[in-house]
Amino acid sequence: MRSFPLPIALTARLSPVIVLAAAGWALSSGPMAEPEAAEKKPTGKTETQSASAPSQTQAPKTYTAAPAPCDSVTAKTVKSLVPGAKADGKEIRSTDSELRRTCSWNALKGYEYRWLDVSFEVLESEEAAERSYQGRVEDRSGGGAVPGLGDAGYSVVNLSTEDKQQTREGVVVARASNALVVVTYNGSDFESKKAPGTDEINKGAIKAAKEAVAALEKNRN
Repeated sequence: MRSFPLPIALTARLSPVIVLAAAGWALSSGPMAEPEAAEKKPTGKTETQSASAPSQTQAPKTYTAAPAPCDSVTAKTVKSLVPGAKADGKEIRSTDSELRRTCSWNALKGYEYRWLDVSFEVLESEEAAERSYQGRVEDRSGGGAVPGLGDAGYSVVNLSTEDKQQTREGVVVARASNALVVVTYNGSDFESKKAPGTDEINKGAIKAAKEAVAALEKNRN
């Protein structure tokens, strides 16, 4: 029987610090003061105001924490996609459980094996999430866009064979503001050695991804 590796959570953190220094100036004045000195006075005020202006800050994050992944997919969906699996799933330990969380469901019913996992990753900015999203899409070429899934969604299905046993796996990647949702869904039939159809796997992965994105959006700041 083929073993299926669990996904590896990625990390991305950036904590910029901006420090401004303010400088003052002195200007003498009096009845004998030169006209040029009086004319420079407003300019000095402008420079002081500019130096003392507040620093530019980052835009607020839409998401600051990942939702509970094992609650992100309904029991009904788990039952239909992974027959025989427990609805509560199993959360996979992460190095930073506040920003990266994954839940996995898998079961063998008869000779049919199914595995589903849902991962959330919260990044420091929308730009960082977009870069990560594009990198993941490039690593999984051959798929297509999933309209209406977060700010951007992508789905791809691949077939692999090992020791004459086929496995078909679908991966959906979605970005919602500064967070990513990644769903992996695959299956095999250990009696026929065949894999379930592309349409079944693709639709199942997209269904789980839509529920996961909806769960994420409930955590908006």
